[in-house]
Amino acid sequence: MKHLVAFTLASLLTAPAFAGGLNTAIEEPALAPPVFVEPARADGDWTGFYAGAQLGYGDVDSDGAGSDGDGALGGLHAGYRQDFGNFVGGVEFDFDLSQIDLGATDELDNITRLKLLGGYDFGRTLVYGTVGAAYANATIAGVDGSDDGYFFGVGADYQLNDKWTIGGEIVQNRFDDFDGTGTDIEAVTAKLKVGLRF
Repeated sequence: MKHLVAFTLASLLTAPAFAGGLNTAIEEPALAPPVFVEPARADGDWTGFYAGAQLGYGDVDSDGAGSDGDGALGGLHAGYRQDFGNFVGGVEFDFDLSQIDLGATDELDNITRLKLLGGYDFGRTLVYGTVGAAYANATIAGVDGSDDGYFFGVGADYQLNDKWTIGGEIVQNRFDDFDGTGTDIEAVTAKLKVGLRF
């Protein structure tokens, strides 16, 4: 009787192991290959290189007789920004062509700037100040010339998405004793900008 009870218990305990038969293979679940997706740039992240174009208006004033005027200007810009959290810093190069008539034969031909930028990160909006070196080509007192100067200004950019930005900037450019002519020139430029982030 003891042997019959032991045999019955052993049979019941081992029965599930043979339920599928001796030749049934256990299939391993198939593993899907990993999919790598480039993470999207988070809103409010301003780090990286960018380039774009601008179009605007310039108002030129000088202490020389007749060397004043205003008109359209436009050009290209490129730079790099680093987002440190609430603060964003960067450098930018821009070039504006203009045909601003300054009276008689005088005109402002172009302005090139090397900028330092620093501003506050409001998420998708960046508000910044800028200062740096400026270089201009112009005809003053009937003489073609060029000279270096400086500028300062403010601007703001807005992220349309993780690639495109739009913005605006107002800058005061100053050139003292332009090319030795004895004429001091001030040019205020206001521009709308569009940029592509890399």
